[in-house]
Amino acid sequence: MRLTTMTDYALRMLIYLGQHPERLCTTAEIAQAYDISEAHLTKITHQLGLGGWITTVRGKGGGMRLALAPAEIMLGELVRAIEPDFYLVECLGQGNACGLTGRCRLTGIFNDALAAFLEQLDRYTLADLLSAPNAGTAGPAQAVMLGLPQTMIKPPIPPLVSRRIRKPRDPA
Repeated sequence: MRLTTMTDYALRMLIYLGQHPERLCTTAEIAQAYDISEAHLTKITHQLGLGGWITTVRGKGGGMRLALAPAEIMLGELVRAIEPDFYLVECLGQGNACGLTGRCRLTGIFNDALAAFLEQLDRYTLADLLSAPNAGTAGPAQAVMLGLPQTMIKPPIPPLVSRRIRKPRDPA
């Protein structure tokens, strides 16, 4: 599954605002901090404002800040609100024209996988993203989400490969 750029940028914006609770922030500074499109951020600002996640102040000296405490911003709720759909495959969407509909078990499997994905997101809040793990052990995803410099990212440790060791045969 791949989330849209809108969701990615919305999460980045909320992280940035959560890291700077003492002041108003602008779309221009967030765009510069993450090297992303200010035009896209403007659209996201509007959407987050309508959703009640941020408060905006217009005019000179204006900007935005979180409207809720970070612990009240549920990631699953945010992703559901920003993503246009969760149609992993055609049969999950409207206007399904798949010839296998009704005879294929993939629909159930994909629905279960999507539910597990969203359930996992429901376990976390913006506060979880703001509480910095040990920067030296942050994984790439955590580091990017926390806005840590690339130099602080350690490559992931590959999983241990279980190897079956054969015992030597008893010569007797």
